Amino acid sequence: MTETLHDCDHIALTKLLATRPGWHSNETAATALNLDPSVILHAGPPFNNPDEIPEPVLNSAAVALVYENQADDFKFAKRMIRSGEVSLRPAQDHSTVVPLAGVVSSSMWLHRVIDLNNPQNSSYSPLNGGNGPAMRLGLCSDSALAHLRWINNELIATINECLSEPINLLNLAEQALRQGDDCHGRTIAATKILVEQFESKLDNFPVQKTFLEESPSFALNLLMAAAKCLLLAADNHTKSSVITAAGGNGSKMGLKLANNPEQWVTVEAQAPTGDLGSFSQSRALGAIGDSAVVDLIGFGAMALNYAPAQHKLFLPHLPDDASVLVNTLLPCVHKGFGKLQFKTGLTARTVVEKNTTPIVSLGVIDNEGQDGRLGGGIYRYPMTIFQKALETTFA
Repeated sequence: MTETLHDCDHIALTKLLATRPGWHSNETAATALNLDPSVILHAGPPFNNPDEIPEPVLNSAAVALVYENQADDFKFAKRMIRSGEVSLRPAQDHSTVVPLAGVVSSSMWLHRVIDLNNPQNSSYSPLNGGNGPAMRLGLCSDSALAHLRWINNELIATINECLSEPINLLNLAEQALRQGDDCHGRTIAATKILVEQFESKLDNFPVQKTFLEESPSFALNLLMAAAKCLLLAADNHTKSSVITAAGGNGSKMGLKLANNPEQWVTVEAQAPTGDLGSFSQSRALGAIGDSAVVDLIGFGAMALNYAPAQHKLFLPHLPDDASVLVNTLLPCVHKGFGKLQFKTGLTARTVVEKNTTPIVSLGVIDNEGQDGRLGGGIYRYPMTIFQKALETTFA
């Protein structure tokens, strides 16, 4: 670990580097988080009021309420949300990470990821919806509801049959990086490794097996939870500026520092810059999703040197200094990745001292809630949020 780190950051990062996230089991949100049916968890920082909730998140929350039998139809569910009858809260305040416009409600199943060296450190994520009308896309339809039910019934039953012992997610990430994944926008290898590990049992469930084989993003939610598990190990360390939470809610982009795990620091969420095909940039929702934790731990846009296909895809949208950001901002080599020399350990102090900010690869969601994912792009955190975090956290 570099000697230039502040002592308090050094202590927090020592905890992070000792963490070994493992996929331990699956539990409902009610069991894992004691989540009340009247509470919905979303990505990023809190909304100031129900009117701030963007349409895609409103859509997902409405589908969740009908799924939970808290509302008879989507229209009534949206009225419940806008009136404040249902509480929307940040998932990361509950050690949970949610992709894009997805949400978590009480009877949805979650992956439980633990630190294999310290099982009391647990993080959670919902199951990835694959290529169907998945909740992360922010769609409100009968097909989205049916898909949600299938994920949380037939698919999870199969997954529970397959998961007989914990899976070391750092080993999974290491293998995936070696095979060209960035462990965020590209998780093809990671998902294939999981499917192959489950293959003997999956043969008894052909529909579920086909779904997983055709869902290259399935491993992403597990890697998100692994990243959160690493960050949680560094959390709640006095005077530490290690970034332990990060994400967007479509309206605000936020982060937290280890010194104060209760306090979100936010800025307005600009949309990622990327290729949206036939859609105009005006349809792009502001940056959204808890998958920002993946990049700020060192994967995703910060790991494009491992993933040539992703690098080529994002090249037109990368900042000029993209190739040097890892060595500039991430001071620690995590030995859990073997000889890959994988670097991690982002601190707000380093960002401000080096006068450059990290980048994140994010899906771009339709702000009208009609067309789901429009494409992918690059989001760069503004320097102001790190300056603000240091000023407010250490005032």
